[in-house]
Amino acid sequence: MAEIYMYADETGDLDMSGSPGASRYFGFGTAVFEGDHGHSLWEGLQLRCQLERRGVSLPQGLHAKNDSHATRSEVFELIESQAPRFDTTFLAKQNAYPYVRAAGPMRLYKLAWYLHFKEIVQRVSSPGDTVYVIAASLTTNKKEGSARHALADVCQQSATDREIVLCVWNAATSWGVQVADYALWATQRVLEDRKCPWYTSSIEPTLKSTFKPWGLAK
Repeated sequence: MAEIYMYADETGDLDMSGSPGASRYFGFGTAVFEGDHGHSLWEGLQLRCQLERRGVSLPQGLHAKNDSHATRSEVFELIESQAPRFDTTFLAKQNAYPYVRAAGPMRLYKLAWYLHFKEIVQRVSSPGDTVYVIAASLTTNKKEGSARHALADVCQQSATDREIVLCVWNAATSWGVQVADYALWATQRVLEDRKCPWYTSSIEPTLKSTFKPWGLAK
């Protein structure tokens, strides 16, 4: 039986009010490595240390939105060589159903994860496999416990014929989560018709799905 490692990160905020500054989408992206991928993790650590040696401070790890163009280029180059499987799901918040709006932000969070995970876990694993889900923890302490519960509940629903082990970790501790972040960032830029010079070479070749169940945001 196989061991599958699924690294997950989210994009956007949970604000469905349409207020200025709120993100157009909320969604999840995953990077999947099968079996022993210790060398990939080591390469990620090496790159982070090399960047620090050159004066790039990374106490919170790599984050595509905040990293410089030069840093992004190096990260995307490494991602291209490692070539994990990528999948993304984006919910256009302006098209959210009334019941989702009424239920509040964590309903949106859980629904986005449910729509993503229930499909992807079936595609990347088989009955009897063990799937390790390493998900980035929310940075807001107020919502972290609720988010963990939402992730766990969805994972449990898919654990009928395979073992699913949920690990909710700070993104800075996990190269795999940072890879998922980079893939999600690049895919969202393309979705929103913004430039991303690394998408075609580093992400698109192994991007297996971009699911938009609520259509496109205007």
